[in-house]
Amino acid sequence: MNIVRQEFDVVVGDADGADTAIQHFLHAMAYRRVTVFCSGQVPRNNIGQWPVHHIHTTLRPGTRAFFTAKDIAMADIADSGLMIWDAKSTGTLGNVIELLNRQKYSWVFIAPPSQFLAVKCAERIEALLSCMSASARLQAQHKLGLERRLPALHVTEKQSTLFAQNVSDVLHAAH
Repeated sequence: MNIVRQEFDVVVGDADGADTAIQHFLHAMAYRRVTVFCSGQVPRNNIGQWPVHHIHTTLRPGTRAFFTAKDIAMADIADSGLMIWDAKSTGTLGNVIELLNRQKYSWVFIAPPSQFLAVKCAERIEALLSCMSASARLQAQHKLGLERRLPALHVTEKQSTLFAQNVSDVLHAAH
């Protein structure tokens, strides 16, 4: 409701499930500031007949990589993310990581246990992983390369902190 009240522009995917649920909600609110992102020519779902942003990719239609192209484009354009997550979906988890790679925040509604988690740093990705079953976490490690991506997120955060600290030190020394 805050997004609607503040009249934010919304980008949403075209997938069944959470994307479609969000589309139904926004349509019921008669919200017009929506763009549906889809890989390929035809969106799978566009409940409100909103404008469509087509992502052209040479990847094989219907594959995970094909749909990931759309997710990456959404991460590029979004200021932040709002996700609904079942503590299983590697696609949603990957989207949170893509946003964090771009130093953008996500608010993840985890159902169950029906709670929000703000993801503003790599440690919060670890908190998301702790919500997953062992088998779901193994699948995420395999599909997303978590053993490589999480340490890289931590390094990037440390580098950003050091850079900000050095800039601050230089500015204070100049005065």
